[in-house]
Amino acid sequence: MSLEALNEQVKRDLSYLAFGGEDWVCRAHHPEGHVYDVAIIGGGQCGLGVGFGLLRERISNILIIDENVEGYEGPWVTYARMMTLRTAKHLTSIDLGVPSLTFRSWWEAQFGSQSWENIDKIPRNDWMNYLRWYRKVLNIPVVNEVKVKLIEPAGEDVYRLHMEGAGASSNTLLARKVILATGIKGSGEWHVPPMISESLPRHLYAHTSEDIDFNALKGKKVGILGGGASAFDNANYALTEGVSSAHVFVRRTEIPSINPIRKMGTAGIIERFHVLSDAEKYSVMAHYLEHQPPTNDTFERAASHPGFTLHLGAPWLDVHVEADKAVVTTPQGNFTFDFLIISTGLMTDHSLRPELKLFERHIARWKDYYHAPADIANPKLDEYPYLGPGFTFTRRDKTDAKLLYGLFAFNYSALVSCGISASSLPGMRYGIPRLVSAVADQLFSDHREEILENYFSYNEAEFVGEWIKS
Repeated sequence: MSLEALNEQVKRDLSYLAFGGEDWVCRAHHPEGHVYDVAIIGGGQCGLGVGFGLLRERISNILIIDENVEGYEGPWVTYARMMTLRTAKHLTSIDLGVPSLTFRSWWEAQFGSQSWENIDKIPRNDWMNYLRWYRKVLNIPVVNEVKVKLIEPAGEDVYRLHMEGAGASSNTLLARKVILATGIKGSGEWHVPPMISESLPRHLYAHTSEDIDFNALKGKKVGILGGGASAFDNANYALTEGVSSAHVFVRRTEIPSINPIRKMGTAGIIERFHVLSDAEKYSVMAHYLEHQPPTNDTFERAASHPGFTLHLGAPWLDVHVEADKAVVTTPQGNFTFDFLIISTGLMTDHSLRPELKLFERHIARWKDYYHAPADIANPKLDEYPYLGPGFTFTRRDKTDAKLLYGLFAFNYSALVSCGISASSLPGMRYGIPRLVSAVADQLFSDHREEILENYFSYNEAEFVGEWIKS
């Protein structure tokens, strides 16, 4: 099968599912102009999958907004430096149960079934190409190079999005529902310890999420802080690009060996996470974050280079500058580097999100609802938003009951409340339908009086037989 033939198969499969029927949603009106039923901020895999899910539910008055150039949404061809995705190739996600929309179908249409059998994991760049195809073949409405700066109420059940960027046709957009499909960074910001940011000039370090000029680092000595998969991805990438040596520093005395997500997938935890109690949800995620190891292939690629060195039990105690180099102090002594790469993950804090400036103080955190036992308590988890099962925000105070109504968090911040359904590919096949159902329920409820009135007043005759009257 060719890619052209697969495109036709997708159209045929969707027609069998009655895809593209007439919308049922009642239109909202506003003096400022058109009101979208749903605006999705973020055009990566989550945003595209949610867009398709809404279209399947006959909710087509939607728009996806992404700040990146078309085809460069998400991390895959920007700051991600792994060779392949970390998940097993057979897991399905944003296809939402349509076989012709799976990555496997896309791959085999171009390279054949034997090629599929031969690959171990999905190559990162090919995943991005798949997402580009997915967007095009489904004709998902996305506008690129537009950044949402602020969300504000614009009347009853309507939000005004303030925007900027080359792709923006106006400075504002109106939407009844707003979905934050903003990935990992959408729940806060990438974290660089103050010990580093306050001690070093900016040209001596970068976070793994940033654009790094590896050409300028050829022949240089690099220090990497962090023990997660991204640290080893960056070590391998740097050494492949000509860095002379890459030293990875891990505070633990040993690297975790058991990956809890594997058991999540076989024990029903991913798809049924929402039925757990608060105590169970918290303990599951505390365990998950505590025991995440890097993948074997990621570690082995990095360790295969002669310039690779791993330092265990080596937290950074101090960082300072000497002769325009970074000097790192650890329990094993001092190390001098030409450049530092920081792989310390994310700080989850909605007060750091400018688009939520008008709402964040009202958003409940987990610490407002649950106090974990001391042996598993984690200040980072405590700052995650306390969400409803449909990815809805919960109020931490007694303000207007509808203040957060219509806002949905389908990004990494949903981790503690909703599991990995919005932050990992294995969870999206479950999370997207749950989110779409919650959005559709709200849209129906908002206009149920009008919908029911139209229902009761419906009088189009269907049976027209001559014996209709006695």
